[in-house]
Parts: sequence; structure tokens; C-alpha cells
Amino acid sequence: MQTDRYGNPVSTASAAARDAYVEGCDLLFSGNPSPRLAFERAIAADPGFALAHVGLARAHQLRGEMAPARAAMERAQAPSPGLPAREASHLAMYAKLLAGQGAAALAAAREHLKDWPRDAMVLSPCTSVFGLIGFSGRAGREREQVELLDALATHYGSDWWFNAQHAFALLEVGEHDAALPKIEGAMAAQPRNAHGAHIRAHLFYEMGEGAASYDYLRGWMPDYPRDGQLHCHISWHLALCALEAGDAEAAFRIYADSIAPDAAWGPPMNVLTDAVAFLWRAELAGHPRDPARWRVLHDFSRRMFPQPGIAFVDTHAALADAVAGDGAALEARLAGMAALEHEGRLPSGPVVPALSRGFAAMLRGDHAAAIAAIEPVLDQHERIGGSRAQRDLVEFTLLRAYVATGRLDALRRMLAARQRGPKATLVAGLEVVR
Repeated sequence: MQTDRYGNPVSTASAAARDAYVEGCDLLFSGNPSPRLAFERAIAADPGFALAHVGLARAHQLRGEMAPARAAMERAQAPSPGLPAREASHLAMYAKLLAGQGAAALAAAREHLKDWPRDAMVLSPCTSVFGLIGFSGRAGREREQVELLDALATHYGSDWWFNAQHAFALLEVGEHDAALPKIEGAMAAQPRNAHGAHIRAHLFYEMGEGAASYDYLRGWMPDYPRDGQLHCHISWHLALCALEAGDAEAAFRIYADSIAPDAAWGPPMNVLTDAVAFLWRAELAGHPRDPARWRVLHDFSRRMFPQPGIAFVDTHAALADAVAGDGAALEARLAGMAALEHEGRLPSGPVVPALSRGFAAMLRGDHAAAIAAIEPVLDQHERIGGSRAQRDLVEFTLLRAYVATGRLDALRRMLAARQRGPKATLVAGLEVVR
């Protein structure tokens, strides 16, 4: 009987198909190119191997290639007599995921994992800050992530993929001491795990170790292919390290080479959010705005995400609209979000519209209005998805508004609350309280 790397039986008699499938899963779990080619080899060796078609669908989905993802999923669902219960359940979960039924997919994954806890391909979409829990829009989703992985930890032991994801969940709730040995063990076991390197960068950030992060990423990145799943995003981390180190020239060079929409490769969601976040954080830190860069970014946003619906994307798209001065686009996005909320299809609730109006107020110089918009939802910004490091975009915006309005008491309180996390707060004007 053929099994995957986690000991789950797989319904193929072909050793070549099994081996290629395992390779594809590991490439997917590590964020390395290209899992698609491995899954295609598995399919070539056994065209009826349903899980290989599912893996291919997932690989396309993670690249933002939804048409081929759905086509692969349709092939996976072709009639297959006698499909084992695990694989049938596996397929059913992914069918919901590819259909955009996030809540149903998460519920199906939870049920599946009760019987098959080591089905890492089903667990994988539930992990990370961009997963089914991360993008659920629910308050408390960070702790929910930890609880899920805590309950499964005994089933995975020293597995490098699981421990990296567990470390990410732990550091997002401030449990840095618990996260550190897990990510170090994961990287020792699989040094070219891009997800692990990314998670290590997050831990450096949260512990205020900017110089160590800069050294680490400069050493790790040169051997990571540009078409790797996380090349754009890890480059974002590297650019922020350069900003923190005072090397703005290097930071903007990294942006131009590896983050900007007209240069970077990456899933469109990553490209948009990383590019917006870098440019805005650089501006908050005191670097002058380049309108040409923002025009490119705004055009990309309008082309790739014309309709609202993903809270994390909408937050950054709204900021791009505001910087570009495209009030009509911003109001259209807000109207779209209002319609989704009315239909019960906006899981993050009022958070993104409030942030959007706050960004717009900042850009027109009305800092008091920005504060009035952002403050009421600040303790809910977890609901937009993404990591704590990414959501510093919100906190830094509010800090800059406090500086501009002379709200020094509020500024001090917010800075004091941040002492548990990153020490680097790149916002111009903070010297007034230091």
C-alpha cells in the first residue's frame, strides 16, 4: 500500500505517482517552486490519482490562478469508483474551498481532522494568517489558530512543516518563547523552507531584533528563486529591515526589484498588499511620496481587485485609492462593502470601512477625522486578517495622526502598549515623546 509522508494511504498503485505527489506536497508546504510540476508528474504517472489533481488545484489557487485551479478540481471530482473515505472527505473539503465557501471549508476540515489528524494537506489551508481561520473575519481568530494546532501537535511530533506553522500561530499571540524552539527546529530540519524563513523573520520583528532579521534575510534570500511563492513577501520583510536600519536607498531598491507590481512575481494579493504597505509605511516614516509609484499600484489594484470581498485586500486597496486621490473608486468600494454587509457576506464587519475612511481622512490632512474613524475599531483590527506585523500599518497610521494633532497622552499610551511587541516604530515625529 502506498502512503504519503504522513502515513496516510493513497489510492494509487504507481510508486512514481506517489513519489511525485509527496514531492509536490513538500514543495507546496515549503513555498518553493514548483509544486505544479510535481503534481503534473504524479498525474502523468496515474491520471486517475484524485489527490494529485487536488494538489494541482491547490498549487494553482495559491498563485492566484483560479481558472486552472477550478479545472483541476473538476478533474479530481471525476467519477472514481471505490474512492476511500479519507480521500472522498479530502476532496469534499477542497471542493468547498475552491468554490469560495470559506466557512464551510473550515467546518469540513475540522470534521475531517477528527478522523485523519495527519492529513496535512487538509490542515494546511487552515493554518497561517492568510488561511481559512486567518481570513475568517472573526475576533479571536489568532487564539483559535493556536488552539487548533495545540490540539494536533502530538500527531506531528518534530515535523518541520507543522512546527513552523505552530510557531507562527504562537508568535502571533505573543508566545515568543514557545515559538522560538519550534521555528529553529523546523529550519534545522528543512533549511530551504521559505515559509519557515518567513516565520523566522516575523519572530525577529515581534522581538524587536531588526538587525538580526536583516542579517538573516540577506543571507537566506539569494538562493530563493524569484518564482517562489513567498519571494515578494519575504522581500517586503527585507525592505522593512533596510528602512529600520536607516538604509532607505536599499529599501527602495528592494521595492523596485522585488515588490512593485511592474517588477515582482507573486500572487496578486501578496503583490498588492506588500507594495501598498511598504510605500505607506515608508511615507509614515518620513520618506517623500513618489506619485508615479502609487499610480502604478493604484492601476494594479483596480485591475486585479475591482470588486470588494476580501477584507485584507480591501484595506490596502482603499489606501491605494485614497493616496491616488480616486475618491470615486474608494466610495464605490465602500458601497460594495456595505452591500456585502447587508447580505451577511462581510465577515470582518465594520472594520474595513472604518479604516478606509480613516485613510481617506489622513490623505486629505484631516487627522482628527482619521482618529475618529480608526480608534473605535482599533481593538478589532485582527478581523481584517494578516499578521500583527502587517497590521502595524493601521497602528502606525494612528500614531502619525496623534503626532499631527498633538495628542501626546494617547501617543504615549499606544507606544507603551506596544512594548510587548516590536520595538521599532517607524513613524516620523515620535521624538516628541522620547
